[in-house]
Amino acid sequence: MHFSIPETESRSGDSGGSAYVAYNIHVNGVLHCRVRYSQLLGLHEQETQQVPTEEVSLEVLLSNGQKVLVNVLTSDQTEDVLEAVAAKLDLPDDLIGYFSLFLVREKEDGAFSFVRKLQEFELPYVSVTSLRSQEYKIVLRKSYWDSAYDDDVMENRVGLNLLYAQTVSDIERGWILVTKEQHRQLKSLQEKVSKKEFLRLAQTLRHYGYLRFDACVADFPEKDCPVVVSAGNSELSLQLRLPGQQLREGSFRVTRMRCWRVTSSVPLPSGSTSSPGRGRGEVRLELAFEYLMSKDRLQWVTITSPQAIMMSICLQSMVDELMVKKSGGSIRKMLRRRVGGTLRRSDSQQAVKSPPLLESPDATRESMVKLSSKLSAVSLRGIGSPSTDASASDVHGNFAFEGIGDEDL
Repeated sequence: MHFSIPETESRSGDSGGSAYVAYNIHVNGVLHCRVRYSQLLGLHEQETQQVPTEEVSLEVLLSNGQKVLVNVLTSDQTEDVLEAVAAKLDLPDDLIGYFSLFLVREKEDGAFSFVRKLQEFELPYVSVTSLRSQEYKIVLRKSYWDSAYDDDVMENRVGLNLLYAQTVSDIERGWILVTKEQHRQLKSLQEKVSKKEFLRLAQTLRHYGYLRFDACVADFPEKDCPVVVSAGNSELSLQLRLPGQQLREGSFRVTRMRCWRVTSSVPLPSGSTSSPGRGRGEVRLELAFEYLMSKDRLQWVTITSPQAIMMSICLQSMVDELMVKKSGGSIRKMLRRRVGGTLRRSDSQQAVKSPPLLESPDATRESMVKLSSKLSAVSLRGIGSPSTDASASDVHGNFAFEGIGDEDL
């Protein structure tokens, strides 16, 4: 992975007033965290590993678990691999940019935990094999948030099948919220093989097209509150259970986030000191955003999760998509295809298999009480700005926030 490190600064040590140099790590021009020199050295040594260029087979999964095997070079970047997968599936060139490759970790129950979206400069084969674990996979999934763009994809047979397979999978794993009656209607459309009608109905369902993260902790509406975060439809959704209450959901619109930042820290093991060479715990990642709770009140909300960077990338891509749409552009104009890039067509295309019929919804799955957009149903606690020692360069400003009006409150 390529890093840009434009600046350093001295920071206070963990104890005793000692000082160290903190290096700002930028990925794709966006600051994600700070590290010490020892951590930076480890990153540099991973970066400079010599990887011989040779042809290899790479397995890419579809959302429904179907495997697509493509022949690529170890030096191929994400765009090259994405084109190879599209060629194997016979997906048209002008629809390639509607999909992306994601690095995921397959959990024991078969569900996927999203690690990150593979960036343009990454070498997917190296990224997945360097982790030295069979639980890490590469998955193809749509890369846009506005369901209005589904119309472009559904015009093509392969695009339609990919969206259909992803939607069925998301419903099966509980990412898309359905009632028993909606489930009955969906299954009826499946039996009739009415894929477009199936997707039209799915588009009306809560959390359609959302990306769901692993259970984590937030300081909203109270400290150390267990939550499940989902990203989609220009918002972050937090599902939570308050003491003695049923499952609830609160939504944070990206247009009301003035800014956000990702910070990292390495907590000391219990009973240890900060002496050099002592063992440390795992890196703790936090996503914090400043949210316009009401017309005259901004409040910081912090989510502590190993997937905080992925959440930040989702926020940025949602804002980018909103700004393009606001300027009258289209998703096709967002695509930066390389001029003169070669597209390797496979001799044999691989069809997207139809998923099995939906199973009956889990009777133990509880319905959620939807909180209002202002979260007035949740008692709010005053939460101060997190980590006051962070500099202004940590903060990701949100230009979509500037267009907010009274009608949005």
